[in-house]
Amino acid sequence: MSTMSGLMLLDTPSLYFRAFFGVPESVTAPDGTPVNAVRGLIDMIARLVQDRSPDRLVCCMDADWRPSFRVEALPSYKAHRVAADGGDQTPDALEAQLPIIDAVLDAVGLARVGVPGYEADDVIGTLATRGAAAGPVDIVTGDRDLFQLVADDGPVNILYTARGIRNLQVMGEKEVGEKYRIPGRGYADYATLRGDPSDGLPGVPGVGDKTAAALVTRFGSVAGILAALDAGTEEGFPAGARRRMEAARDYLASAETVVRVVTDIGAPELGSLDDRLPTAPRDPETLVALADEWNLGSPVNRLLNALSR
Repeated sequence: MSTMSGLMLLDTPSLYFRAFFGVPESVTAPDGTPVNAVRGLIDMIARLVQDRSPDRLVCCMDADWRPSFRVEALPSYKAHRVAADGGDQTPDALEAQLPIIDAVLDAVGLARVGVPGYEADDVIGTLATRGAAAGPVDIVTGDRDLFQLVADDGPVNILYTARGIRNLQVMGEKEVGEKYRIPGRGYADYATLRGDPSDGLPGVPGVGDKTAAALVTRFGSVAGILAALDAGTEEGFPAGARRRMEAARDYLASAETVVRVVTDIGAPELGSLDDRLPTAPRDPETLVALADEWNLGSPVNRLLNALSR
């Protein structure tokens, strides 16, 4: 049963995208609307609550999937995901389910929050940094970017969903360090150097996994690499790497803004957040109506059973 008590932060967009592509679109409401993402997400939350028993839980949302401060720093950031209308490429069948997801989470009484101008990652970073002072934090995501938040002294762990909710990989500093051969908290610097095509992050030309890992291990961070360049240090750079770093100075300065998760959002939405896990639904009548309208009875009941234990 439980392996933790403390704060659980859900990268909700990561989870509902996973649910959308993992549950057939033939799962529909009586009117034919696909509800595969809604059902899948509710079942994921039920499983997480049942297996991990958090005291507090927040469904973190994207209020802005491509924030202007990141695009201004690096115009290629997520540029390949921009649709013709300027929005993101969320499939229509998923887009139609997002208001239903919001309504169900609210009726259950689960904390749900996004902050204008920021991604879910930044909300997670801020809440994890704040929450770690009070006890353990688990971040549930399929996004490796959030590996940068692991911290053994919280602890802050990532529950990585690549193998599914039933086979979560618990990633702490030790696991991140072993997987990428870097200091456990060095993932953001490693990703900056190596690049990440899924985010439109080019990386430093000619620098792959091994060189990126060697540089982060030797100098600790991108800032440490730049300081070594400024100091004229030759030692510790793999063959050709110093020249490549010099040529990439502008990129490295910009990419830091893009890759680094914000951990200090001061928005009132986060200050007034009630993240206690409910034991009964906040709005039972609305929840029943939603379950009937959208064919959600079974997953909603599984979630309520998990919450009431």
